[in-house]
Amino acid sequence: MSARITDPEELKELLGIPFTPEQVACITAPPAPQVIVAGAGSGKTTVMAARVVWLVGTGRVAPDRVLGLTFTNKAAGELAERVRKALVTAGIVDPDPDPGATEEAPGEPVISTYHAFAGQLLKDHGLRVGLEPSARLLADATRFQLAARVLRSAPGPYPALTRPFSDLVTDLLALDAELAEHLVPTGRLRAYDTELLRTLEGTRLTNEALRKVPEAARARQELLGLVEAYREEKRRRDLLDFGDQIAHSATLALDHPEVGRILREQFAVVLLDEYQDTSVAQRLLLSGLFGGGTGHPVTAVGDPCQAIYGWRGASVANLDDFPEHFPHADGRPAERFALSENRRSGGRLLDLANGLAAPLRAMHEGVEALRPAPGAERDGAVRCALLPTHAEELAWLADSIAHLVRTGTPPGEIAVLCRTAGDFAQIQGALVERDIPVEVVGLSGLLHLPEVADLVAVCEVLQDPGANAALVRLLTGPRWRIGPRDLALLGRRARALVSYGGPDGAADDPDRRLAEAVEGTDPSEVISLADALDTFLEAGGGPDDGLPFSAEARVRFARLAAELRELRRSLADPLMDVLHRVLATTGLEVELSASPHALAARRRETLGNFLDVAAAFAGREGGAAVDGEATLQGFLGFLRTAAQYEKGLDNALPGGENTVKVLTAHKAKGLEWDVVAVPGLVAKQFPSEQSRESWTANAKVLPHELRGTRGPSRTSPPGTARGSPPSRTP
Repeated sequence: MSARITDPEELKELLGIPFTPEQVACITAPPAPQVIVAGAGSGKTTVMAARVVWLVGTGRVAPDRVLGLTFTNKAAGELAERVRKALVTAGIVDPDPDPGATEEAPGEPVISTYHAFAGQLLKDHGLRVGLEPSARLLADATRFQLAARVLRSAPGPYPALTRPFSDLVTDLLALDAELAEHLVPTGRLRAYDTELLRTLEGTRLTNEALRKVPEAARARQELLGLVEAYREEKRRRDLLDFGDQIAHSATLALDHPEVGRILREQFAVVLLDEYQDTSVAQRLLLSGLFGGGTGHPVTAVGDPCQAIYGWRGASVANLDDFPEHFPHADGRPAERFALSENRRSGGRLLDLANGLAAPLRAMHEGVEALRPAPGAERDGAVRCALLPTHAEELAWLADSIAHLVRTGTPPGEIAVLCRTAGDFAQIQGALVERDIPVEVVGLSGLLHLPEVADLVAVCEVLQDPGANAALVRLLTGPRWRIGPRDLALLGRRARALVSYGGPDGAADDPDRRLAEAVEGTDPSEVISLADALDTFLEAGGGPDDGLPFSAEARVRFARLAAELRELRRSLADPLMDVLHRVLATTGLEVELSASPHALAARRRETLGNFLDVAAAFAGREGGAAVDGEATLQGFLGFLRTAAQYEKGLDNALPGGENTVKVLTAHKAKGLEWDVVAVPGLVAKQFPSEQSRESWTANAKVLPHELRGTRGPSRTSPPGTARGSPPSRTP
């Protein structure tokens, strides 16, 4: 291509953007491997688009030989639009190409998500690793349905897996994802845990933490068998999930170098966005295709201080170690650049942010403190409040927001960012009381609102008689209003029903224990409040155990037990039928109608949003790929994961309505508001000091030695470096 741009000043003039010297250095760098550590608000998307214009405009690459990858469809769309607009502005791409033109117009860059790129790679080259192009992609909802189906049909026994069914669904999928993200074969994990148990067999374990290690290893071995059954079911149905896509693509890139040669010929320049959130398998895929000493022009952009997806296998070490993973052809490490001028926030805000983030910056190379744009050093304002109680804090927050709205700030320019979704219900209620329009963003937020939490609690009790916490929520709620005395008595009756702990000393009677074993009674049966509740349907209101229940409690217990028994009859029905029957039978819809007008409208809208999520789970995208109908078990596992990670399993973003947005801090990444409130800044909670789940106590977590993110340790083989690829035995 002929050069249309020869000087950075021309680029500034063409795009109308006053690039900083930092940005110009990144944009005009030679086409070679480079990593840009871009701080928050420093214009990374603008720089990526301008770099494409520079390389195309200077004649170094044709537009259609540029590949850009990012995480979400929204981000890919924004990057594609930004790049196309910049190319059009520079006169390189025709905004309205003439379909009758004889001369072929230059194409446009290929902008995609990482997963879509991996999916296309498997369609084009999957036969090299034995994958048919017809393989279908599992949605998140379908994964939970299929995992629940595998668990229900598993022959067992599984003595080490003692968690509730819905938790086991989540654990199965978590371990499957970890194995895929770190490219660890199931046989290698089984061999590791077998050797670990053999080592510990004769070892004296002196504390509770140590005693959990063999328990977790045995549970992980049993869970691994279920993972293998789940994977076999996927293969039988010709299904792949996102983890499979990346794992198979990484294997393809590492084992078939000819695929990398084809891709490097097709794409002369590669841009990798949000690189700090890529997983080990994604890094191996990308370095196998475009790195490995080839010196291919790859530009990765990211910020290690904004790495938020460690729960799904992301490794911030990918960004730190990019220069070694993508070296020049002569072996020199890739260049490292930095963007640190923030044009989104004022200097006062940045001073506060820099102080808080200083320990994090010190952990990563190339991260600089953010600085404001010239002239904005004194912009922005920070208000802090130290209040005696949590309730007073939320009231102060709601009053402050109400004052801002009354004095002219549009509600849509205000956001409340929380560490977790636990306060969403109180914040929403406080704002509604003050007539402030408010929107709770994301499924994890919906699950904490009372109208949704009550519906989910009923479903949990229906599905699992051992869901005591959910039943207590219902019993103490506004509908049944069971007091602490009667609730404690119900607990005593539930304990008395457990055979081994019964008051008659049954645990000491070997003949009775043998008879119960033959009859199938589980001697480790958990205490179930639901079983105790059922006793009130018996003549006389239950066994004569002498417990002094109040007359009102006896009536309410019997009514609730009858209601739950009737609802359980319909558990085999389609998911949406079950949910609507629960709403009708329990009177939740009537309760919403009885709420104050403004609150009722918002609560009905919230419930409608939740039912939309359930319908999507049960619809074509979810259930049809498995059995044609979603199950309540799979749906509850899906919701449990949404609540556990505070992320939802959705891509929900704030809507365009003029409402105050309430969301978790991680979901706000990349979004902008004029006013941001951050409640709950409590030591050890926000920021959280809770460590990640340990493999020594959790069966769903991959052992440290098998992870691709492991760092050098005294148990690592000599020469093992952080981020080195795990073994890929067949």
